[in-house]
Amino acid sequence: MTSDLFTLVVDCGGSGIKASVLDLSGTSHASVVRVPTPYPLPPDRLAETVSELRDRLPAAQRATVGMPGMIRRGVVVSTPHYVNRSGPRTAVVPELVAEWSGCDVRALLSERLGLPTLVLNDAQVHGAGVISGAGVELVLTLGTGLGWALFDGGRVAPHLEMSHAPFTRATTFDSYVGEPERVRLGDGLWSRRVRRVVEHLRPVVMWDRLYLGGGNARRVSAAVLDRLGDDVVVVPNAAGIVGGVRAWNLQGP
Repeated sequence: MTSDLFTLVVDCGGSGIKASVLDLSGTSHASVVRVPTPYPLPPDRLAETVSELRDRLPAAQRATVGMPGMIRRGVVVSTPHYVNRSGPRTAVVPELVAEWSGCDVRALLSERLGLPTLVLNDAQVHGAGVISGAGVELVLTLGTGLGWALFDGGRVAPHLEMSHAPFTRATTFDSYVGEPERVRLGDGLWSRRVRRVVEHLRPVVMWDRLYLGGGNARRVSAAVLDRLGDDVVVVPNAAGIVGGVRAWNLQGP
């Protein structure tokens, strides 16, 4: 691996898709480019969108793509948002569910980009940019919904869609602290919900360090952060791009 190896990193979210090119040190060699996530979004349209972003950036020798959902060895088991007609929390389109289920998105993007491509859950890519590599580290991303990634000794663990687990009888983790509830409640009350989520997960995971990332992590109130303890750290949303380089060295099962 040479020092001039450049990585195209693409962070696919529910509301926007952004990309940049980084060297092995994680230094960006171009400003981040972003487009709104287009809907409806079958696999081919995602590949086209990623390719169009690539064309606006310097050349790279490999690509890392983070996207929401359950991704196993580059194959989509399930994905939220992209199976919906107009984006998050709109009607699910059965034809899109069928197109995404079992889609080898790694092969699709590798062929379209002409590059070796790594595809992971977006929270896993985010986590790759912030973990220390020591002990058990959990990454929660707060954005459209709740993302989850677990690492042990710097290796990514099999992905769990904790966001779909029930938090109460009436709601899941995802809907409990997702963006619609933050907007409805305001940052103060929403921050208390984030604290409850952390408190519920602590005895289950027993982490050495918990990282709160994603676009809404900065909205968690200082009062709540003080109560969460020193083992909980807020990290910048830019980790979703920086992690695309380190992700190549953090593979697990």
